[in-house]
This record gives sequence, C-alpha cells and structure tokens, in this order.
Amino acid sequence: MSVEDFNRKNIEEFRASRGRLGESFEGAPMLLLHTTGVRSGQERVSPMMYLADDDRYLVFASAAGADKNPAWYWNLRNHPDVSIEVGDEHLNVHAVELIGAERDEKYAEQARRYPGFAEYQRKTTRTIPVIALHEGRA
Repeated sequence: MSVEDFNRKNIEEFRASRGRLGESFEGAPMLLLHTTGVRSGQERVSPMMYLADDDRYLVFASAAGADKNPAWYWNLRNHPDVSIEVGDEHLNVHAVELIGAERDEKYAEQARRYPGFAEYQRKTTRTIPVIALHEGRA
C-alpha cells in the first residue's frame, strides 16, 4: 500500500469514527493536519499522532525515522497558519517549532509514551522536529 493510500484510508476512518483509528493507532491521540503545499499551493491533509500540552497540540516530524523531514514539515515552515481536525472539532492553529531543551523534553515524553518514536530517532541522524500548534492565528 502506498503512503497516499495509507493516509487516505486513515483520513476516512478518522472522520467516520470521530477522531479514532484502529490497528496500529488504536487508542493513540490522532489529528488531521491541513497544510498548503509549498510548490503546488494545494491543500494537503496528513494524519498524525499528537501530544496534548496544555493549550497546544505537539506534532513530531518523524517520517518513521527517514533521513529527511516529511513534506508537511516544509509546508508548515512556509505557511504556519493552518488548521487541524481533532475529534469532531476543526481548529485554526499557528505552528511554532520547538527548539533546545523544550524540544528535547517534549520529544522524550512522546518517546516514553510511544516507544516507536524513540526508534524513529535512533534510525536517523537528523534531530526530529517538534512542532507546537497553538489555537488561533499569528
């Protein structure tokens, strides 16, 4: 199954089940991130796990440990005002990349809760970015 087919299946399941996914994502906090493609200008929707952090949603540009950041990361860098779907809610958010100790602390927490994230970091030489999504626009 291609990445596009995998994402399409998860997006459909997410919307049909009001924000829940089964199989390997069973019980994991999930959201749908809506970005604008850097080159295409088209809307892209990416399902991903998040970590709730007070009034923020933290997402992790792990790309399953690939040696380059996922496309959605570059889309956020160029267009940080985006929207997300969480459960039944559709929220406007602003993306800010975490750096330094705060990034390290939040990534470690995600890896503690979901050990696959520790494996992703071991598989790559890049530091996996952590992005905070704040409600509202900048």
